[in-house]
Amino acid sequence: MVSVGGDQPIRIQSMTDTDTKETDATVEQIIRIIKAGADYVRVTVKDTRDAENLRFIKKELVDRGYDNPLVGDIHFNPKLAEISARYISKIRINPGNFYDKRASFKPKVYTDEEYRDELKNIEELFVPFLQMLKKSNTALRIGANQGSLSDRVMSRYGDTPTGIVESVMEFLRICKKEDFQHVVISIKSSNTRVMVYTVRLLCFKMRLEDMSYPLHLGVTEAGEGEEGRIRSAVGIGALLADGIGDTIRVSLTESPEREIPVARKLISHFRSYYNHQPISAPLHAQTNPFEYERRSTRPVLNMGGQSLPVVVADLGERSLAEILPIRGKLIPDYFLQGNKILDIQGNYYPVISLEEYLFESTRWGRMKFIRTNKQEFDRFMAMHPEIMTKLKQTRKTVLILESYNRNPFAELRAFFMMLETHIWKVPVIIHRKYNEKSLEDLQIKASADLGGLFIDGYGDGLCLTDDDESITFTELKDLSFGILQASRMRMSKTEFISCPGCGRTLFDLQETTRKIKEHFGHLSHLKIGIMGCVVNGPGEMSDADYGFVGAGKNNVNLYKGQKLVKRHIPYENAVEELEQLIRENGDWNDK
Repeated sequence: MVSVGGDQPIRIQSMTDTDTKETDATVEQIIRIIKAGADYVRVTVKDTRDAENLRFIKKELVDRGYDNPLVGDIHFNPKLAEISARYISKIRINPGNFYDKRASFKPKVYTDEEYRDELKNIEELFVPFLQMLKKSNTALRIGANQGSLSDRVMSRYGDTPTGIVESVMEFLRICKKEDFQHVVISIKSSNTRVMVYTVRLLCFKMRLEDMSYPLHLGVTEAGEGEEGRIRSAVGIGALLADGIGDTIRVSLTESPEREIPVARKLISHFRSYYNHQPISAPLHAQTNPFEYERRSTRPVLNMGGQSLPVVVADLGERSLAEILPIRGKLIPDYFLQGNKILDIQGNYYPVISLEEYLFESTRWGRMKFIRTNKQEFDRFMAMHPEIMTKLKQTRKTVLILESYNRNPFAELRAFFMMLETHIWKVPVIIHRKYNEKSLEDLQIKASADLGGLFIDGYGDGLCLTDDDESITFTELKDLSFGILQASRMRMSKTEFISCPGCGRTLFDLQETTRKIKEHFGHLSHLKIGIMGCVVNGPGEMSDADYGFVGAGKNNVNLYKGQKLVKRHIPYENAVEELEQLIRENGDWNDK
């Protein structure tokens, strides 16, 4: 048994993408996932044959010395869950489609009485299922996805964090009433902002109703390569930093065993926060944890106010002239060079200390950047309290805020809370220094450290420095753009929302994703969903502009937003058909 929750370590899981009826292929993949370091493995259960074959998959694994818990992934058919529960450790159900009918996304108004009757019907069906799970000693995961809410929930709450949370709470109330304790909850979205706010809201609602079930975290349809790693680290990291989360999955459009090292690095990074230096913070002025609201700032140049967060690239020892020819497609807004900030035209502004600002009057009235960190600022203000009055009077100042604390997320957030307390509306560039040889390690750590701040509306710019020469200038500034995009603050390139694949996928999802990214990667103003099947696909790409969704063997459905516009396109023609659809809607740009 591998327990979860309480004082147990954070657990890691992944999911097979084989056909569950293929015993040997599924067993071999499960073993690869376990050897990579997973605690749990989830398996697709599409039909009765899949459910019955779990017996043989589990037996083969045990015979070969692998007794890790298996989780059956069930949609639409409670009967499959009942069969699967005989053979495996946990059943995952989706409250949006387990007893409710498949969502039609057609508006319907439920009266209070009709809504109560629906809930009563669900309870009458769910209670015998819970009793069966008790007898078989099988755990339950209630896994809600933003893209698969029932029409009933959508009608009352809409596609909102409140609606997602309520879809879970309806089932949890029945579990509590029946004293069924072996429950894990997951709430996922491809939108990191929605995912973070929704999980926080669920925790709040559970506390109000005296519930404390373990939570599984993941950013669904995170994608592949650096995008998938950055987006997962931003979303999962924001919650781990809040002390939320008992198991995680990093959903990548790659071989499932490749998810595990990323998850292990993410957990290890948060363990490095332990025993950090003390951090003081005001008891109020915290941002709304359940709803996005950007910190109000006074505009300075193109920073703060309503402007998008800027990217400041560290030139290091290089000159602007050396960098400009290799700056790539994503061009930084500013450049840091020692004690000055340069723009693309070569204009420069001084970077000064708090002491220089307070005591050197020659800089009064001139545009300048003040570099500081929380510990330094607290000490300086204790000695010179008059600095806050002077700082609040200036109109041409931007802060470059650093953190040397082992827990930079908490220290930086505490500093922003202090700014709110003093109602000081200065724009802030977040600057963090690393010393990483591996780009993947840097992506995971920087995204986890800083992404959650932007999700909470903090920060008007980002600057990353890495002291190891293994990380290039281009990789650093592209990572800054990637963190801002993953935290939903600034779109700078095409966003591809791609699922990791499972046993329901009937085409090569990894190859398809690479092909679509290559073909449409220049359309930086668009979000494109790439989904292996129609179970969650259309809903999970709810904020995508266009969608490419598997619809059976070698067939694809194409979407414009949530509208299905081309059905059962032969797979080999689907990329060209998607281009034509984008052209027809006036969204195509030539490279």
